[in-house]
Amino acid sequence: MVGIDQARPIIQQALDLGITYFDTANQYSNGRSEEIIGEVLKEHRDEVFFGTKVFFPMGSGVNERGLSRIHLTQQIQDSLKRLQTDYIDLYHTHRWDDTTPIEETLRTLDNLVHQGKVRYLGTSSMYAWQFAKALWTSDKHGLARFETMENHYNLVYREEEREMIPFCQDQKIWITP
Repeated sequence: MVGIDQARPIIQQALDLGITYFDTANQYSNGRSEEIIGEVLKEHRDEVFFGTKVFFPMGSGVNERGLSRIHLTQQIQDSLKRLQTDYIDLYHTHRWDDTTPIEETLRTLDNLVHQGKVRYLGTSSMYAWQFAKALWTSDKHGLARFETMENHYNLVYREEEREMIPFCQDQKIWITP
């Protein structure tokens, strides 16, 4: 883990090179990644786009993990505080949650969008059938949809070309590998 003093020149160089999208997660270094990004970029908030994720445990309690209403509601507040901002540009669910009904997750995320805490929704690392189920549920209930898929895709792992990428193309979903 790099400290803030080591991160500052790296982030400044990224800005100088025209990079404006900064992606992190609440779980990275137990929130420290969000704190560093928030501190270093607070003077540039109107010029940058923040993406962060939620899912993995942030404590030992049963409600401190996953995509339940209680966890999402707590974690958005914590992420906003650590990032020193009033809103998250792109809020990703980091994984599929088998223990929480997808409708509960999507209703909670929709509320965060309507409250102005989140501008866009994204997701990552799931099967195409799970993603289809999530989009179908959003459409059925008139809820905010996922607009991006952060999938596992690189020169070595190309399985996403079989179903996920064509599905995202069909649904007009941005892919952020």
